[in-house]
Amino acid sequence: MIGDRIEVNMAGGLDIALPRMVHVRQKFQTKKLDSVTRTVVEQFKRPEVRARVKPGMTIAVGCGSRGINNIAECTKAVVTELKALGAKPFIFPAMGSHGGATAEGQREVLEGYGITEAFVGCPVKSSMDVVELGKLDDGMPVYMDKHAAEADAIVIIPRVKPHTNFRAPIESGIVKMLTIGLGKIIGATTLHTYGMDMFGELLPKTARLILAKKNVLFGVAMVENAADETAIIEIVPSEQIFDREPVLLAKAKELMPRLQFDEIDVLVVEKIGKNISGSGMDPNITGRNCRFIEWNMKPFVKKIAVLGLTPETHGNACGIGGADVTTMKLYKELDVAKTYANIITSTYLDGGAIPIIMNTDEDAIRLAVKTVVRVKPQDTKIVRIATTLEIMDIHVSEPMLPIIKANPSMFEIVGSPEAFKFDAKGNLYPMLGKHREHAAA
Repeated sequence: MIGDRIEVNMAGGLDIALPRMVHVRQKFQTKKLDSVTRTVVEQFKRPEVRARVKPGMTIAVGCGSRGINNIAECTKAVVTELKALGAKPFIFPAMGSHGGATAEGQREVLEGYGITEAFVGCPVKSSMDVVELGKLDDGMPVYMDKHAAEADAIVIIPRVKPHTNFRAPIESGIVKMLTIGLGKIIGATTLHTYGMDMFGELLPKTARLILAKKNVLFGVAMVENAADETAIIEIVPSEQIFDREPVLLAKAKELMPRLQFDEIDVLVVEKIGKNISGSGMDPNITGRNCRFIEWNMKPFVKKIAVLGLTPETHGNACGIGGADVTTMKLYKELDVAKTYANIITSTYLDGGAIPIIMNTDEDAIRLAVKTVVRVKPQDTKIVRIATTLEIMDIHVSEPMLPIIKANPSMFEIVGSPEAFKFDAKGNLYPMLGKHREHAAA
């Protein structure tokens, strides 16, 4: 039984010399939209979009569990435009098994993003009930949220981005939300039992059945830049999905950020969560994925220390198994039921494994540094980030400065070297600059 503290007998303890850290800004493309609402309005002016919406039509508008920047504003604008065309929209959660796989939990996730009846201007209908639409050639049943299936039409608002577990022309976006998101826990589980390595073929095949059975009007695709800002909003009519989504995915990959290093000794991640990534922390950023997944992304990271959870994840620590060490603070916040519901659905059970637990942020970082072999603690190459969505402003240890200075087109040194700062309880003080709000409690 784990209590409030863990006393560990380790040779030499954790009294080691940590290198000083420097605030560095990574340089990426950061073109963004001037106005989310105005962009949605302009997209609705397209004749092929307007023609699909009929007066009196009930339209189910699906929103997912990702922390997409400006998602509430975009959703409100979509609802407003649908109502202006005479439709009767309502919101429903399109998020598979997230939110603890309960109707109340999924509504809570939406509310956490500001998607409420009062803000968006229409009802929110949350249920885990599904209907079976049909079967694929091999007999696999295809499911859809009952509220969505009973509506006259369906619209979804996904973010198009690289998936965290497979590579294909279509990854995370419209097709994934149509199939896994709308399928609730039973649909998501059914698809995941085939293995994510099959998703590149299986998800489009499933989506084609859905499009043949139900009146899906369009997807409102959102793409973000490296600064986690809205770069593109495009309405994709249903018959154009399989042509346009690969194009949008290619743009998302061009714009996505990364940690621009080949190798990191210790990666310190302040917070993980389902609003950050389906994997809690994005393997496209950390370079580390679940067992048995072929993954050749850089950087190569020797040790990962995860310090806490985002409030928006509501205790879902999916992906914590990708870390080597974590904190008692995170362990106490972990909602096992929500985490397990999500992990079991994915079938990648190692994503829910609990790393080594240390009592404080300071102990977690020191243990990660201490266990990097063949490197003196003061020479350790450390990178500290707020989350895997926010990696423009980072902190790096002094031993990494030669790489930074040799690549002025990729990095800008913002601060001066400073020692790690911990409070009396061993909590790490906030990062300087943009991500001050991500301080440990």
